[in-house]
Order: sequence, then structure tokens, then C-alpha cells
Amino acid sequence: MFTSVLMIEKALTSADVEFVTTLHGDEPVSFHVLLQPRGEQADRLLRAIDDVALGELDEAVREGETPEGEEARSMGERALEVSLKALRATGDEADGRLIEDHPLDALKSMVEEVGADEVIVLTDPHYVEEFFHRDWASRARHKVGVPVLKLFSHSKA
Repeated sequence: MFTSVLMIEKALTSADVEFVTTLHGDEPVSFHVLLQPRGEQADRLLRAIDDVALGELDEAVREGETPEGEEARSMGERALEVSLKALRATGDEADGRLIEDHPLDALKSMVEEVGADEVIVLTDPHYVEEFFHRDWASRARHKVGVPVLKLFSHSKA
């Protein structure tokens, strides 16, 4: 069985689930999902710049409405549950947890804990962070000791 740690920031879409569950053909996969809600991982300015870079001006204006704190945690718990259910529905194993702080520390711990074969980082594009190599995938490549695959979410959740 192949063991993957999957880092996400929102609920997986059906296209995302199909994509990550077919990466290894027919080989069974055990997914260990880490989810940090978007409201917790980056400040509003960076998110607004990403929205503008994507041409999503309406989204940039609404960044102030992004849930934070307990509301973000509650939404994150629901997103994690939906994602785990979708992964299990494909016949793969899946468990997961929310990340409260320090996502890369949580990622490194999870990789060591489960003996992961790889890390998959599946997020929306974050152009500012990617340009400066401060995104999760770029930073994880120097920290976790296993291959890190960076994927972009297929659609808005």
C-alpha cells in the first residue's frame, strides 16, 4: 500500500478526489489528510493579491469576509469530514486532522508518524507565496525527506 500525506486548505472537489486517487493507478493508497483552513494560513492582503492576479476582483473585495478563528475551525472540520468521506468512497483509506499552527511542522510530524512515501500539496494558486518560494510545497521539499508533489485544485469548492 502506498502512503500519501495530503495537505489541503478546503474541501476536495470530486475532480480533486478523482485526480489524487488515480495518481498511482490501481495501487491502494492510504491518505493522511492535513487541512488548514484558508482563513488561518495567510493574511488578507496576500489572499487579495492572489485573487487580483487570477482576475477574480470580486473575490479580492470579499477577502475581509473570510472566516477566521472558531468559525474557520468549524468550516475546516466540515471540509475535512467531506474530504475524508469522498476519499474513502473510492475504496482508499483516509484519516486526517486540522492544522492549528505551523503547517510545516505538522506535515513533517505526520510524514514521520505514518512513514509516508510522498506528500501531495493540493491548493488554489497562491502566486505571491509561490513567486518567493514561501508556499507549502516549496518549503516542504526542504523539510520532509520524501517527494513533494504540488497540485492545483481543479475548481472552486
